[in-house]
Amino acid sequence: MPGENLSRDEARERAALLSVDGYDVSLDLRSAVGDGPGDGVRTFRSVTTIRFRCAEPGATSFADLIAPSVTAVSLNGKDLDPGAVFDGSRILLEDLGDDNELVVDAQCAYSRTGEGLHRFVDPEDGEVYLYTQYEPADSRRVFANFEQPDLKAPFRFEVRAPEGWVAWSNGVGELHDGVWQFAETRPISTYITAIVAGPYHYVTDSYSRTFDDGTTLEIPLGALCRKGLARHFDADDVFLVTKQGLDFFHDHFDYPYPFGKYDQAFVPEYNLGAMENPGCVTFREEFIFRGKVTQASYERRANVILHEMAHMWFGDLVTMEWWDDLWLKESFADFMGTFSAAEATRFSNAWTTFANNRKAWAYRADQLPSTHPITADIRDLEDAKLNFDGITYAKGASVLKQLVAYVGRDAFLEGARRYFKRNAYGNTRLGDLLSVLEETSGRDMASWSRAWLQTAGVNSLTPQVLLGSEGRIDELAVLQEAAVTAPADHPELRPHRVAVGLYRRSSEGALERYARAEVDVDGPRTVVAELAGAEAPELVLVNDDDLTYCKIRFDEGSLATLRERLGEISDPLARALCWSSLWNLTRDALMPARDFVDLVLRFAGRESDIGVLQMLHTWANSALTHYAAPEWRDVGGQLLAEGALRELRQAEPGSQHQLTWARFFAAVASGETELGLLRDLLEGTAKIDGLEVDQELRWAFLEPLASHGVADEAALSAELARDDTASGKRHQVRCLAARPSAAVKAQAWAAVVESDALSNALVEATIAGFAQPSQRGLGAPYVAKYFSVIERVWEERSIQIAMDVVKGLFPSLQDSQATLSATDAWLSEHEGAASALRRLVLEARDDLARALRGQACDLAAAG
Repeated sequence: MPGENLSRDEARERAALLSVDGYDVSLDLRSAVGDGPGDGVRTFRSVTTIRFRCAEPGATSFADLIAPSVTAVSLNGKDLDPGAVFDGSRILLEDLGDDNELVVDAQCAYSRTGEGLHRFVDPEDGEVYLYTQYEPADSRRVFANFEQPDLKAPFRFEVRAPEGWVAWSNGVGELHDGVWQFAETRPISTYITAIVAGPYHYVTDSYSRTFDDGTTLEIPLGALCRKGLARHFDADDVFLVTKQGLDFFHDHFDYPYPFGKYDQAFVPEYNLGAMENPGCVTFREEFIFRGKVTQASYERRANVILHEMAHMWFGDLVTMEWWDDLWLKESFADFMGTFSAAEATRFSNAWTTFANNRKAWAYRADQLPSTHPITADIRDLEDAKLNFDGITYAKGASVLKQLVAYVGRDAFLEGARRYFKRNAYGNTRLGDLLSVLEETSGRDMASWSRAWLQTAGVNSLTPQVLLGSEGRIDELAVLQEAAVTAPADHPELRPHRVAVGLYRRSSEGALERYARAEVDVDGPRTVVAELAGAEAPELVLVNDDDLTYCKIRFDEGSLATLRERLGEISDPLARALCWSSLWNLTRDALMPARDFVDLVLRFAGRESDIGVLQMLHTWANSALTHYAAPEWRDVGGQLLAEGALRELRQAEPGSQHQLTWARFFAAVASGETELGLLRDLLEGTAKIDGLEVDQELRWAFLEPLASHGVADEAALSAELARDDTASGKRHQVRCLAARPSAAVKAQAWAAVVESDALSNALVEATIAGFAQPSQRGLGAPYVAKYFSVIERVWEERSIQIAMDVVKGLFPSLQDSQATLSATDAWLSEHEGAASALRRLVLEARDDLARALRGQACDLAAAG
């Protein structure tokens, strides 16, 4: 990473000096197949021609390129000495003219880390697959360029690929004399250009839309995956959601899809969920389901498809000037993904999933010491890489939902339409969007922005209910305060548009809403006048319908109601909001972990929403692992295992609830009886009516068996032989690292920390298996080792792998004051370490300190 960073100041200086007219990029990828060179660095030829103008003739600037070697460089027809102008990450450009042409002939490296041009060899059939991933700044690993979002330009790509391959890029491609030539793009940023090449399985369809003016838009659709996954690929459903999304965005944006074709590539060993490359969107191939999954998985895929589609407008057509305003694309795409899923697809409950899942990510991120305003201060590319976080995505989307409630849906969408038309193919800052929203809504967007976009931290809202003598509400107020654990420099109290709902038992016994009022909460106490005189409630739900971004708290009466009758709330969204609030109470050490586990055991079996149920399982396991007092863990684990098995046996045979409980049972099984049942289900000597133990479920059962020493290396090898695929290999590597042996842990540690031989996917799998809650003793020796290596790892490895190692191997299961002190000592002694590395360690430290507070709360509850 040294020398590969780019500061905001450098980018601004270069943008003031240069403007780019176009790129021609030629890649020769025939070296992707066959034996590689003896030194293990496999390269491809990249020839780039950049046409650009300079505002100050005679000035000096630079182009970006990360490559093992450069063969030739010419500037305005003059050959330059590559050794003199190329330092490994930049090409020095001196004495620039008004109009310039730079030609760079380089040998660039294929990637095994998912950054740049990633090369994957399928273990199933030996086929090679390539794809690119660049955000925020890895296109310079594939071709020479000016790697910053505000130097947009048209691109023409050509690819020479091995015989029999097909190549895809942002534009339509045609094969001429063995070379794939792609249509020139509209002006776009470097980080959203794309190349996909290989013997992919490819399915096509088309989308047609006739607009009110009589014009018709035809969009060729494509979907592709590895040949080994073709039998599992449900492309019809991908196309269905794609067409529904295109209809939705055309209905609401009044700007036709601007990038011609629409291919969607599901690719192996992908670091992200997906990437919005216009005309050639890439996704992680795990969205192709090899076994039975629940509707929550299909909903998640649909949301990601729609998220990336929203980027075609928010991010690709109109792009932020610098990464400070990353929210201008990610927050909007996250919001629009859920908005369109709820209104245009079969996933009409998408806002429930958002409230219970996506916002949990935001609440966690917003209480970390690294919390930041949605419009962040991004000093350089390393800052940018870390800001693809819960603030930028989920909090930003939550705040946009609040904005819709604040300005009104029509004003919000009209603002978006004007924003696209005024800034098409350009770059924007915060003010560009606020100005159109102020026009369409008449609201003071500057003050709203200061409160919501330019400050950090989450508020909590608590109802205060005063009852009169006749059992009716005398006064109901909403109290607002900064969150209990908010950083001292983020005490902001914000304006909230909220709905306050009153709930009580119906004649059928369900808890149902009987009164609701919307109010603008502003300041520490706001009276909800509309609810005065209403009958006394059993439950008051602040932020009913989830209009704002806040932590919901409860008055004593409401909390008592939830403890006894949470499962009786009839509305799925209201129920999800209550669950989310109770989880936040647990994380904030205001509710004992054992109480949360008890609520899950008593009420999760009645949860109808499968996505909420899966989140409850995740939270319950986390409560036991991190927040329960160590003395209670064995008891709590047994209770969860027994409860999960009970619900598994009672679930409707063959239902998605049955599958979800089966997976949770495997996740918490630890006793001899439970592990024996998992083994018998694998071997077929035990059956649960309706439960199909397919290959993916087999691996889910094998991991706990491996981590508890029941399944050995031979058993895992036999399973790999049964599932000799890329997915099977990842599962096997994770299970191998999970075995309870000091030698196993040493081998896994060395494979990840001391070697760079593993691909990104196998690094991820090894880390996932390394630390097991039942093996805390085996992890103890790695506390000191962790702090002794992370700075070296950060310096030597790619930023993606370094992030995976620093986050994934932090000794969070060594949850003691000693580990906290070791973390503090490292931070104190390494004040000069890279700021991005320090941020990751600070975040892990905060999670550990929070766990210790939770354990103290849980221990106190035991008396």
